[in-house]
Amino acid sequence: MPGPLEGIKVVECNRVAPGSLATVLLADMGADVVRVVEPGPPDADVGDGGDGGSGGPQEAEKRRRRAGFWVDRNKRSLSLDLKKPEAQEALRRLAAQADVLVEGFRPGVMQRLGADYDTLSALNPRLVYCSLSGFGQDGPYRDFPAHDINYLSLAGVLNQLGQPGEAPTIPLNLVADYAGASMHGALGVMFALFARERTGRGQLVDVSYLDATISLLCAVPSFMAFLGGGPEPRRGVGTFDGSRPYYTTYECADGKLLSIGSTEPHLWHNFCDAVDRPDWRAAELTRGEAMRGPRPEQAAVKLEVAALLRTKPRDEWYDLLTKADVCVGKVYDPHEVFEDPQVRHRGMALELDVDGAAAMNPGVAIKLSQTPGSVRFPTPRAGAHTDEILGSLGYSGDDIASLRAAGAI
Repeated sequence: MPGPLEGIKVVECNRVAPGSLATVLLADMGADVVRVVEPGPPDADVGDGGDGGSGGPQEAEKRRRRAGFWVDRNKRSLSLDLKKPEAQEALRRLAAQADVLVEGFRPGVMQRLGADYDTLSALNPRLVYCSLSGFGQDGPYRDFPAHDINYLSLAGVLNQLGQPGEAPTIPLNLVADYAGASMHGALGVMFALFARERTGRGQLVDVSYLDATISLLCAVPSFMAFLGGGPEPRRGVGTFDGSRPYYTTYECADGKLLSIGSTEPHLWHNFCDAVDRPDWRAAELTRGEAMRGPRPEQAAVKLEVAALLRTKPRDEWYDLLTKADVCVGKVYDPHEVFEDPQVRHRGMALELDVDGAAAMNPGVAIKLSQTPGSVRFPTPRAGAHTDEILGSLGYSGDDIASLRAAGAI
């Protein structure tokens, strides 16, 4: 069954994984995504630096690593050296036939390559052109370099993570890079495609990592209260800071961790009843909690809960508490995630065989009942589809040979 984006042609010009995640969300839903990569050793874009042809265990390891770099699955790979005029012309030909182009370079780079929005939209007025950049296409910070930790700093996120009096806790690059740029980029593309159905024209989708991160932070309850005139949120002070007994992690008898997330009073009461401690109900969430530290009775109860949970193994507590309708979770090690029965039932543990090399991929997270997404093929070798794609653009065999001789592909 074709996916919902069957027939949509996407060009990806990008060197970093957040841009690749945005486009794989489209590819998984059936879009034909062509990823433009620099000429070089096969698979150099996924970091293995191999020559792609040694055979044996080393070659199998390269295939496994390539498949594990799942954000480039379901894509075709085109090798172009965009510093060369001949390659720039090929990109323009490709964009002239595309529905979407996603680029992840600093502002101004695509203009220097002759592939900016104004140039390409003149060739193809229906083109949806998505730019993912740190600070957006305008503003005083437009040309500054930055990474996830920097966007978190400027958005006010980093200052909220960790305990009072300690340095901020630095998270994985999930927030600005992936929840921020990737998800907002993919959603922006879909908005623009929907608008094109009405207007017949494409448009520029300008996504800033910083903008997206601020948007995410302002959905947190303490920040919504602040925006409404409340006090400034402080690091380690709030409903979700881990200092309350109803929303934190506990070590169990086997040394493994269990998370409790019962913020609603009735769910916290379920926990108290399940462990036969109704007196702990008074430690429940109360109004205004997001803006202050834990109450004395909450701190005391947290210590008692910690002592109790150390008396049984994690999985035993999990079974007991799920049956009691408590919000609870096992704090998994990485390998445990893909062994979990819920994860496997939902198709989120996808085992791929790539020419005899095994690799694990996440499944398609968005489940559509009538036009579901799918994983059709794993990440290809860098440049694997170069001749095929150029041929579809009208290049002859001799033309392609000339481009290769000139180092343009």
